[in-house]
Amino acid sequence: MTARRIAILSDAVANRIAAGEVVERPASVVKELLENAVDAGASAVAVEIEAGGKTLVRVADDGEGMGREDALLALDRHATSKIRSADDLVGVATFGFRGEALPSIAAVSRFELETASAGEAVGTRIAAAGGAVTALEDRVRQPGTTVTVRALFFNTPARRKFLRSTRSEVRACTEVVTTLALARPDLGLTLLADGHAVVEALPAGSLADRAAQLFGQQLAATLLPVDHASGSVTVRGLVQRPAEAAASGRMAYLFVNGRPFRDPFLVRAAERGYRATVPPGVRPSLVLRLEVPAGDVDVNVHPAKLEVRFRDRYAVEAAVEAAVHEALGPLAASAPYSAGSAMPWEHRAVAPPASAGLARDLFGAAGGDDAAPSEGEAPAPEGAAAEPPIHASELRVLAQLHQTYLLVEAPDGLLIVDQHSAHERILYERAMRTLTEGAAGGQKLLFPLTITLAPAELEAVEANGDLLGQLGYEAEPFGGSALIVHATPAPHARFDAERCLREVVADLAGGRFGGLHNRVERFASTFACRAAIKAGQPLTTAEMNELVQRLMAAELPAHDVHGRPTIVQLPLLELHRRFGRR
Repeated sequence: MTARRIAILSDAVANRIAAGEVVERPASVVKELLENAVDAGASAVAVEIEAGGKTLVRVADDGEGMGREDALLALDRHATSKIRSADDLVGVATFGFRGEALPSIAAVSRFELETASAGEAVGTRIAAAGGAVTALEDRVRQPGTTVTVRALFFNTPARRKFLRSTRSEVRACTEVVTTLALARPDLGLTLLADGHAVVEALPAGSLADRAAQLFGQQLAATLLPVDHASGSVTVRGLVQRPAEAAASGRMAYLFVNGRPFRDPFLVRAAERGYRATVPPGVRPSLVLRLEVPAGDVDVNVHPAKLEVRFRDRYAVEAAVEAAVHEALGPLAASAPYSAGSAMPWEHRAVAPPASAGLARDLFGAAGGDDAAPSEGEAPAPEGAAAEPPIHASELRVLAQLHQTYLLVEAPDGLLIVDQHSAHERILYERAMRTLTEGAAGGQKLLFPLTITLAPAELEAVEANGDLLGQLGYEAEPFGGSALIVHATPAPHARFDAERCLREVVADLAGGRFGGLHNRVERFASTFACRAAIKAGQPLTTAEMNELVQRLMAAELPAHDVHGRPTIVQLPLLELHRRFGRR
């Protein structure tokens, strides 16, 4: 007779296996208990950990609590108050729907549950060790639930030895609490680690206020509001100003229908929204909250609910990219003296000024499509009162400073405009329209240029010949290392066609702009940088006015293609303060 190899596992073993899927470390316990508290309708939750949660995790909430029968059932596997049939898994809106967290946690710890529901004279205390109930008794307490988890993995030493240092485990628990705090700004949350307050977040009126609580006012002031709808997808949240972003220390939080999740592809989609506003390697911080129809997202694809699956991933990624790109549009100034005081104006509601013909030296033919009118208006930041838009007609150029910066009077302060960065932004957007919508045509040269290039530069010309032609360059090899140029673009009368071509080709050959979204954007950025007027060039009054007007009409006026600010704002209130007028 063949020996039997298949056996039914005992509940103790099965619970430990389930615990391995749900409980990876103390932060997993914190996450599951916090989500249970939210599902219970809590308005305030207190978390306490010791030794990074290895010796103690305690989560107390003021939610609805449980009666004794429900409290006992909650420690059984597959017990839940959220699901009754398989159909309920589609579009589930709660966190704690699996019904495995409490028994899984209890299976690998010394566990204690105290709970009472509203209207009960006496609550319930249940103690368990390794999944086995050791005590059941009455307990007088306020409505709500407190779960205490001691000696995590005491009965699975192989798991316990893989826990990280106390500092690492504290960081992981802090990240869990921070994530839920961003998901629910209205929830009061505290985290104590070995008696020290790590997170203290009172209920906040907006996501921006919550960000200030968690990350500090200085960082929060670098964040811009996001509010975008595309089809059935809505994207709201906060993204960092390009000029404030750095190559390290980035924070990225994603939520869908209130649920936190991880998705590197959506983070990359958000980064694409920054195209031509940040240099390669820079990673802006972001908090994005997606709302999609419940049936269009599957949240039941990961044991710890860290991943989701979208029915139409392309539409979601496109909406995220568009939302970030749109959020950067209303930004007009970075204010070193009053962070977050960007000035709202109607970027597209600016026609070329009546004197535009006087500024042909700088911008070429007056008119054109650089200032397409629109009725758009920059939205006010979340939680802030709406401010009337500032039109470009309300701005007055005062002077040129050191032949590099333009001083511009605005209704509520002073703007300082970097002339090169501003012109670079204008030329970049013009080049992008030319490269995507139609060729600009070049100016035929009476005497063709002959340029000698290095082999790598000749390869760059060959690889980008179509784009050079669209912008107006007509060039062909002329034996060996020479290139003959028959026509050049004429973006402005001060344009040095030969110098620009040499610098563009050198940049392309060296990969200097290689981090941009695609080849066309890379080329347009390179051309704009090299074709723009430089610092140190004097401008006429008409040219300065034209530059400011066209910058205000740009889609993203606040930054050049390197991510540097084009405008710095000095608010009038700050001037009053510095001169003792307030």
